[in-house]
Amino acid sequence: MGRLVYYELIKTFLKKRTYIGFLLVAVVVPLIEVAMKLEGGRFLQVTTRSLQQDFFFMGNLFNGWFVAYTMMNSLWVHIPLLISFVAGDQLAGEATAGTYRLILIKPVSRTRIFLSKYYTTIVYTVIFVVFLGALSVGLALLLLGAGDLIILARGILILPGHDVAWRFIVGYVLAAWAMLTIASMAFFFSSFVENAIGPIISTMGVNMIFLMVTVIPVEMFEEIRPYLYTSYMNVWQKIFEDPIPWQSVGTSAAILGGYSLAFVLAAWIIFRRKDILS
Repeated sequence: MGRLVYYELIKTFLKKRTYIGFLLVAVVVPLIEVAMKLEGGRFLQVTTRSLQQDFFFMGNLFNGWFVAYTMMNSLWVHIPLLISFVAGDQLAGEATAGTYRLILIKPVSRTRIFLSKYYTTIVYTVIFVVFLGALSVGLALLLLGAGDLIILARGILILPGHDVAWRFIVGYVLAAWAMLTIASMAFFFSSFVENAIGPIISTMGVNMIFLMVTVIPVEMFEEIRPYLYTSYMNVWQKIFEDPIPWQSVGTSAAILGGYSLAFVLAAWIIFRRKDILS
């Protein structure tokens, strides 16, 4: 199995499309963070202007932690698309290239081939999220330094600087876990189509619809939301609450894991029964 995963990783990282997401992140993150540094924190000043009438803020709250946290909140809308580029190509790419017969005539079971491709999807997802986290946090701290983290969500919360770094680490671990649900869905769509574009479009279409149902405050959606994975994708944000609702974090992580497992099992069933004609 290890050798199969190794070969699949080589195949994946030799494809140019694998680096589209990395390239976009490498351009967008520095561009936004440098712009925020040049802007000099006016965004934060405008946001907290009304609060300054009632509160006295001490120290430099416009620092690397604040910028890195802002980046986390702003980029996750687009990250699923970048993840689906590779996850949706794992199985459908073989059909597009006409290599299904070639790989399935090997003396290796379909299940092992399937698992090697899914493991490759997991590795890519983790590497991509780690790259995003390391670049956004590292560059923000380099440009603006550290300090206390101010969070403006349903009120105001200021986390002391010594209590922030570990939250970002755990937050990105949970973010990778959430993105794995997206990757698993793209992998599922990849199992029964013949073109790699199909899984990307399908994944983004489903994700967009679920997000709309989750976010739009319409009463008729209230009963549906608990069954949508998008209702739990913000699990990483709970790490930046005080106190941290660990029970809610565990529940959200378990539900996301259940979705990922369901997508993978469905994809495995389809792949096992797939009639390879070309």
